[in-house]
Amino acid sequence: MDILADENVPGAAVERLRDAGHDVSWVSEDAPGTADPEVLERASKEDRLLVTFDKDFGDLAYRSGLKAPAGIVLFRLPSMPPDALSRFITDSLATHVDWKGHFSVVSQLGIRMRVLPRR
Repeated sequence: MDILADENVPGAAVERLRDAGHDVSWVSEDAPGTADPEVLERASKEDRLLVTFDKDFGDLAYRSGLKAPAGIVLFRLPSMPPDALSRFITDSLATHVDWKGHFSVVSQLGIRMRVLPRR
């Protein structure tokens, strides 16, 4: 899976996703400080699943008129040790193959998916 990890995704999770065979670009490595609209635009241009902890991407995808990326996965999790968080993220992404075209919210209670608007 081609993934764009937002700046707020922990490095341990990025490495774990890469170790699992995913092609992961990480905003913290190659474009730190990039504004959210530009991150969303990049994910769209590169056809990558955007993985984030930032709730603002839901508003951007639905209300701003920006072109949606391949999909957005928002993690809403309590604080947990880095290894447990990394494992949770990787395991959660492995549970579905239909992330594309959806805004998904992943929590410890489950996964909610909503179709993204196409522009």
